[in-house]
Amino acid sequence: MAGGSEVVEAALSCAKCSKPAHLQCPKCVELKLPREGAAFCTQDCFKASWSSHKSVHLKAKLSALATETPGEQNAASPSDGWLYCLRKGQGRTPKIPHFDWTGMLRPYPISEKRVVPAHIDLPDWANDGIPKIEPSSDLQHVVEIKTPELIERMRETCRIGREVLDAAARIIRPGVTTDEIDAVVHEVTVAAGGYPSPLNYHFFPKSCCTSVNEVICHGIPDARKLEDGDIVNVDVTVYYKGVHGDLNETFFVGNVDEASQRLVQCTYECLEKAIAIVKPGVRFREIGEVINRHASMSGLSVVKSYCGHGIGELFHCAPNIPHYSRNKAVGVMKAGQTFTIEPMINAGVWRDRMWPDGWTAVTADGKRSAQFEHTLLVTETGVEVLTGRLPTSPKVFPWLSS
Repeated sequence: MAGGSEVVEAALSCAKCSKPAHLQCPKCVELKLPREGAAFCTQDCFKASWSSHKSVHLKAKLSALATETPGEQNAASPSDGWLYCLRKGQGRTPKIPHFDWTGMLRPYPISEKRVVPAHIDLPDWANDGIPKIEPSSDLQHVVEIKTPELIERMRETCRIGREVLDAAARIIRPGVTTDEIDAVVHEVTVAAGGYPSPLNYHFFPKSCCTSVNEVICHGIPDARKLEDGDIVNVDVTVYYKGVHGDLNETFFVGNVDEASQRLVQCTYECLEKAIAIVKPGVRFREIGEVINRHASMSGLSVVKSYCGHGIGELFHCAPNIPHYSRNKAVGVMKAGQTFTIEPMINAGVWRDRMWPDGWTAVTADGKRSAQFEHTLLVTETGVEVLTGRLPTSPKVFPWLSS
């Protein structure tokens, strides 16, 4: 508690052990928060409480944002480390960037990079943001047949990924920020011994992607509170025992309009129908035909700029899995291959635009977009969904309980 001052009245009790307190958290003093709950008897008690106590500061900041005028709500606070992201994560600015926004959503400031414990095994981009092995690997051109040992590691990693996404799903409600979702993803991942693969991958600044409303993919978790009627996709990838497991789902925030409900359900169905055709001998390009057909029948469009991908010891590798029709994906499925299918379906046009942060892809017309993703294993007889839902997964999709 460096810089703490002995200004707390003796009648106050320590927030940690309830003994008489004579020290106060200096950040709480700065924010003019109530002395109750911010008092500590010793530096040891303060340090032991810090991991939970610091959330008080974030809640106070977000509460202050909510009471400001619309023009002030997006104001960054450099002293707190909250700034806008620029240049694919390599730049920061205290002012909201100028941009011809396509919809109602705007970026908010992001928090500082989260810390990964020293004992966690790191991918090669963790420290400097630059993948070394992946770009020049032969597996960018050859689809790997995984060994039984590697497949078993992937099962374990994908199970952790599923549990992480489920933990994030449980906190989604109006008033929660996407930064808070990112905090849960980060904490649950490292608690399981894993590394959140997106963190610092090509300088991506957060541990997961959170894509709200018109965001197609790669949304950066920030200080914006989710609002009643929003939809939000949470994309999680875990690195554990040398392999990656990748999945995402789109969730309803409070009461969502019928059109958005239909969009999300259709996107879920697109993924399910694509998974149903996976087996040895099927051409990769057939996946896009199945997805495009189902989306088109509902008057929706399929994003063409982003695709599914091979996965294993590399985060992204061959094969590429386009989700649209008449694509030129090469190759056929074989037992032992692992890859993702992750259709992005738009309510309006399929075209996208990029925000100034260099990551956030949004619909060109500002209409909503949804996405679902699984990591799959081609088996001798069909497919195994490595990131499949568990009996303990939260029941958040009404069509699964009907």
